[in-house]
Amino acid sequence: MPELPEVEVVRLGLARGVAGRTIAEVEVFHPRAVRRHERGALSFVDELRGRTISTASRRGKYLWLGLARDPGEAPAEALMAHLGMSGQLLVVPRDEPGQTHLRVRLTFTDGGRELRFVDQRTFGGLSIAPLTPDGGGGRLPLPIRHIARDPLDPLFDDGLFAAAIRARRTGLKRALLDQGLVSGIGNIYADESLWRARLHYARPTETLTRPESARLLGDVRAVLAEALAAGGTSFDALYVSTEGVSGLFERELAVYGRRDLPCHRCGTPIRREAFMNRSSYTCPRCQPRPRRGRW
Repeated sequence: MPELPEVEVVRLGLARGVAGRTIAEVEVFHPRAVRRHERGALSFVDELRGRTISTASRRGKYLWLGLARDPGEAPAEALMAHLGMSGQLLVVPRDEPGQTHLRVRLTFTDGGRELRFVDQRTFGGLSIAPLTPDGGGGRLPLPIRHIARDPLDPLFDDGLFAAAIRARRTGLKRALLDQGLVSGIGNIYADESLWRARLHYARPTETLTRPESARLLGDVRAVLAEALAAGGTSFDALYVSTEGVSGLFERELAVYGRRDLPCHRCGTPIRREAFMNRSSYTCPRCQPRPRRGRW
């Protein structure tokens, strides 16, 4: 699934391409694309028609568009987008032929580029949800009010994170993947960050010192920022920007996907291990396994 950098690339494209525009028509081509909208496809279409997209926002890996009744009005609801394994939000010319897996199409009153939701595997989807205060002066969709802030959020509390991760009593990577503790970090960027911090994924969180926590957060932020600058990580044609451009951070990965290749730091072959029905990649020398690990 796309992680913070990939979702932020899409958010930036939506901010450029659809924010400030009023929706004219909506077409739903596959019911699964709006299955999370409990009121059904017809209601989904009716509720969006005539609404103005005020903002494009993100919390971790979650993306939404603010919906206003009139231009300039503060939004009370949002169009949420869950990209799943293969979802794409594309801003394209109206005369561009429909994509093979086109699920939802939004056109605008200005007659310009339209917004298309394309999803090959139909694991993603769109829905409309009310906005609620986020505790920091902003608003976020009600269904994701439990999602923590991400390390690139200006309001992210480093001290609170250090205390909370020590209290988790779990493995370090499990904690990084816990979206209730810190959002936006998935399998790829957890492995990359832990390699930079020289920490093993099974390190018990209660043994993490404050300096180690600070170093880890610094490395997480550096990895996410570098990935964002490269347009994210695209292992196939499914993860693209709103203009259909793939990310290039795959070329910069230090451990993820590099099984048996030499560590960039010490030359030791990278190890791949099963982890939570996925994989973890580590350098056995730079990231020694703890004697008493948590998985």
